[in-house]
Amino acid sequence: MTKRNFTKRLLAFLLGMGVLVPAIIRAQQQPPRHDKQQIPVRQNTSAAAGAPALQNPMAGDTTTGAQASGNASLAQGAGSRYSASPDYVIGPEDVLNIGVFNVPDLSQTVRVANDGTIPVLLLGQMRAAGLTAAQLQQKLQRRYGQTYLQHPIVSVYVSQFNAQQVAIIGAVSRPGMYPLLGNRTLIQMLSLAGFGNQTTSSPHGRTVLITRPGGFANLRLVDGMKLLAPDKLQINLGKLLYSGDSGLNIQIQPKDIISVSKAVVVYVTGRGVVKPGGFVLQNQNSLTVLQALAMAEGLSPNAKSKHSFIIHTQSDGSHTEISVNIAQIEKGKAPDPILQANDILWVPNSAQKAGFRQAAEAAVGTLSGLLIYGRL
Repeated sequence: MTKRNFTKRLLAFLLGMGVLVPAIIRAQQQPPRHDKQQIPVRQNTSAAAGAPALQNPMAGDTTTGAQASGNASLAQGAGSRYSASPDYVIGPEDVLNIGVFNVPDLSQTVRVANDGTIPVLLLGQMRAAGLTAAQLQQKLQRRYGQTYLQHPIVSVYVSQFNAQQVAIIGAVSRPGMYPLLGNRTLIQMLSLAGFGNQTTSSPHGRTVLITRPGGFANLRLVDGMKLLAPDKLQINLGKLLYSGDSGLNIQIQPKDIISVSKAVVVYVTGRGVVKPGGFVLQNQNSLTVLQALAMAEGLSPNAKSKHSFIIHTQSDGSHTEISVNIAQIEKGKAPDPILQANDILWVPNSAQKAGFRQAAEAAVGTLSGLLIYGRL
């Protein structure tokens, strides 16, 4: 065995044992690590309280929805975990944990730079964006094996998912920014945000709007979809959930904004009805005066049904008054007016004076104590 071969084998053995790594790192005299390389993995302080760790797109909150773990799982709330799929592609701002078996000095936590690269100990800058964790792991093993280590075992997992995010807003329990952990459909993303949860204070409406910066040029439109603009797609929620048409359950892409519409609400108030309140219309856009009275359990004994009003709010915030004679409507002698979203049907009794000013004051006073599902 030549002296040169002996020296190479001795060096490889010492590196594999983790003896010479600290000395090599010091000897290289490289400039200090980039600040992003030393970023610690953030702790999910809200998980212990059972609250979802979400990023608020309006407040600029930097709390991440993903927490470091051996399988790169995402903590969305108490007892709920969603793992990134193997095909998740690393991108800028993602945080990676890199480890080399039996060589702890090569373990590091790095953030992917905007140019898609990461600083790797002994190897310098390497491209990580566009690769999966498994592909980056193989790349690092190959490079370490070519230069410093024999049969290195490298581990790579994503501890913070910041590159591929989706905003979910509107009538969901947990609005916020969500990482797109691989291929996800519209229903899967809505489920993450608590869509359909009965505890939400804002019941969902009939549609969901997806805004996509790159547009929907290659999307095949099916029944239940409407392209409002090149970058805006409206989907009927009822058909999405119950029709079974997989074409409506589209694949979500990074930077999509999913906005779930809120349900239409009409209000019935005044002492002339049995149960005043705000009534949610999830499966229809409007209802008639008689339908609204039925939801309010009908007229009270002293109701002045001939002197009722519909108070309608205009787009500029002003209010208009429409006189309604419920007695004539019930007899079929007058048409049954249609109530639109946020209309107020005011029905007085004999103790209340009729008139628009009194109706508006009574409506405001009554509705201030109503919840969305409503009663006093």
